[in-house]
Amino acid sequence: MKRLSTSFPVGDTPLDEYPRPQMVRAQWQNLNGLWQYAVTESPEQPAVWQGGIRVPFAPESALSGVEKPVLPGQTLWYFRTFSINGYDAAKRTLLHFGAVDYACTVFVNGREAGGHTGGYCPFTLDITSFVRAAENELTVAVTDDTDKGDAPRGKQVLHPKGIWYTAVTGIWQTVWLEQVDSAHFTSVHFIPSLDSVEVFVQASESGSVCMEVLEADSCITAHTFTAGGSQTVSFEAPRLWTPEQPFLYRVRLSLLRAGRETDRVESYFGLRTFAVQPDENGTPYFLLNGRPYFQKGLLDQGYWPDGLYTAPSDEALRRDIEQAKALGFNMLRKHIKVEPARWYYHCDTMGMLVWQDMPSGAAYPGDLLAVALPNIGVQVSDKKHKRFKRENTAARLQFTKELKEMVEALTDAVCICTWVPFNEGWGQFDAAAATALLWTLDPTRPVDHASGWHDQGAGDYKSIHKYIFKVRPPHPDGRAFALTEYGGYSQVLDGHVWDKENSFGYRMYPDKAALTAAYRKLHEEQILPLLKKGLCVSIYTQLTDVELEVNGLFTYDRAVCKLDEAVVKEINQKLVL
Repeated sequence: MKRLSTSFPVGDTPLDEYPRPQMVRAQWQNLNGLWQYAVTESPEQPAVWQGGIRVPFAPESALSGVEKPVLPGQTLWYFRTFSINGYDAAKRTLLHFGAVDYACTVFVNGREAGGHTGGYCPFTLDITSFVRAAENELTVAVTDDTDKGDAPRGKQVLHPKGIWYTAVTGIWQTVWLEQVDSAHFTSVHFIPSLDSVEVFVQASESGSVCMEVLEADSCITAHTFTAGGSQTVSFEAPRLWTPEQPFLYRVRLSLLRAGRETDRVESYFGLRTFAVQPDENGTPYFLLNGRPYFQKGLLDQGYWPDGLYTAPSDEALRRDIEQAKALGFNMLRKHIKVEPARWYYHCDTMGMLVWQDMPSGAAYPGDLLAVALPNIGVQVSDKKHKRFKRENTAARLQFTKELKEMVEALTDAVCICTWVPFNEGWGQFDAAAATALLWTLDPTRPVDHASGWHDQGAGDYKSIHKYIFKVRPPHPDGRAFALTEYGGYSQVLDGHVWDKENSFGYRMYPDKAALTAAYRKLHEEQILPLLKKGLCVSIYTQLTDVELEVNGLFTYDRAVCKLDEAVVKEINQKLVL
């Protein structure tokens, strides 16, 4: 059966844009492209490679050129050779992986250079002592239990159906190299307010940091401070970041030792604040830059028919955001998946707020806990780990470790305005404690602690999901009223579906006119009246169809908008506070 695909071209070196927009160096080397692969039943390195694989597309995807699953107990092996452009033996060689799902070990020239566990966050290995001026060999071994284990995996399953999608194994984000001086920047971090920003800079060795802050191409202020410390920059006439005017300040940083520049990077930040606070009548609202702001959002699961977890191109990443913004939406809820850094960069530059979910893990708790009880208003304490299939202490600790890694990796994304540790009870445990942890890690953003149901009374939002029953305002409890999933109205569009016979939707409509009429009725009769009841967040399901789910505003191939765009825009213009 011919699979659905998008129209975005994929070059010989896919995704060849610099992958870390908030710490950019001029010199780097992309290792995406054709590698060799093999799948083995044992952890022993294969004697023979089984074919080519296009990195960074997972072997389950069409764009990888493989289109085969990797099962629990098997090991996926990658191999390629590389020579370092302009190799300098006096410099450190850093090997970066955007994300590898799930556990991997990396070998350089036959020696183990390091590894990583966790399928969603970037990691870096210093491979200086392993590389040589001549050609080098790079081997990566990956294992992934998917839904047969407890690790965070989002909606990946080995046997997709309904709202559960094709699994992804191995390298699914860019692999790249940098050579840097032994004294180099290791991180840049910003904490903004409405009229200042505190800049934290870490380096591998001591030195002086020279920082320029720019508007467009003009330097407006410069500072020198010590690496490992921080610098506060104040603005007399600050330009704030909003979805309507997403202004970003550029930053140039140089590291100096004994008067010699050893590293130079470019970055950016936006001045903005997020909070949930009550108005003069005591009704809590989401605040952007100190003012009530209605978030009109879409659920966005980040799947592609040809690349699965990996967009076919950087332009494809941009296009999703552009299409949502053109329809009048100002927020995307990145649903139990983490994207490459460039996706958040595009949201920053284009002006799109983001709710960031933590990918869920553990076994599905069953329809009674995850569907039936919540729909009749029964909330279960998530301290009862067994009920939520969360008895495994090591798995709970690993989830928390990966949650911390996600926040650390994404904390400087200007666009992210809310963290979501759990969704609909899937793998949920101790959500109130997770909220406290998130507030400690990042006190600048609100938290939706248990999106949808099994509310533990924590977090900043009273978060509600409604697909079947009428949406009603919750009893006031000091948290903001957020409708974090609703709608899901569906249509099968011939020629643009993954599997017509097995397509899934909560409510099916035969054509564009019927779907649009239902969308209008839902908003005019249920959603818009809730603005007077304190509603400040609405997240419609969803941006695009995903595999068997056909409830997107756009088809899975991104080719067709299934609703009348003018009606969607008209409704969004009314969703304001």
